[in-house]
Amino acid sequence: MAPYYFAKTLTVSFDEAIELVTAALKEQGFGVLTEIDVRETLKKKLDVDFRPYRILGACNPPFAHQALTAEDKVGTMLPCNVVVQQKDDGVEVAAVDPLASMMGIQNPALVDIANEVQARLKQVIDSL
Repeated sequence: MAPYYFAKTLTVSFDEAIELVTAALKEQGFGVLTEIDVRETLKKKLDVDFRPYRILGACNPPFAHQALTAEDKVGTMLPCNVVVQQKDDGVEVAAVDPLASMMGIQNPALVDIANEVQARLKQVIDSL
């Protein structure tokens, strides 16, 4: 099975990684629409301690519009999630592979869009 994400481990602080990822996403035309602090949520809801872990919901409006125009239910897979998490050897950044996400949708119009978004998200990870 092919990986469903692209990842890279950085040797910076967690907060610096968030800043770097946000800037790299912006360079590729993505904004962060949502930010879920998993650590804080698990502490609040379950009173458990968890490593720093944030899910950034990244959106590139022109590509989102194209995808939604081609397939109205594709919103169930948007935005593109990027995970930033503390690991023992640094801070790992992982972005979803949109081609893997789109495999379940039988709509050829999405393939070109997914390829372009994939290339941009790979560039985000490679640039870190």
